[in-house]
Amino acid sequence: MPRIPNASPQTLAVLGVLLARPRDWLHGLAIARATGLQSGTLYPLVMRLADHGYLEARWKASDLPGRPPRHEYRLTAAGRALAVQRLATSDEHARGGARAHR
Repeated sequence: MPRIPNASPQTLAVLGVLLARPRDWLHGLAIARATGLQSGTLYPLVMRLADHGYLEARWKASDLPGRPPRHEYRLTAAGRALAVQRLATSDEHARGGARAHR
C-alpha cells in the first residue's frame, strides 16, 4: 500500500485540477497555470504522486514540428479516490474552522 501524500494546499490544488477533468491528460503547464504553482513545486509533487500510483504519466509528442514532447498526467483510480477523500476532508475542515470562528 503506497504512503498517502500529505494534504498540503499545493497537493490539494493539483488533485482538484485533475479531479475536475478525470479522464483528460493534462500537461504540466496546464496544471501550473490552473494552480498557480511554480515548476519547482509542481513537478516534484506530480512525480511523487505518480511514484505512489496516484497519477499516470506519459510523454506526448508535440503537434508542432520542432517542439519537444511533454509530460502529461491524469489520475488513476486510486488517485481519484484519494482526491475525493482529501478534498472532502479539506472542505469539512474548512467549514468546521469557519464555524469555530463565529
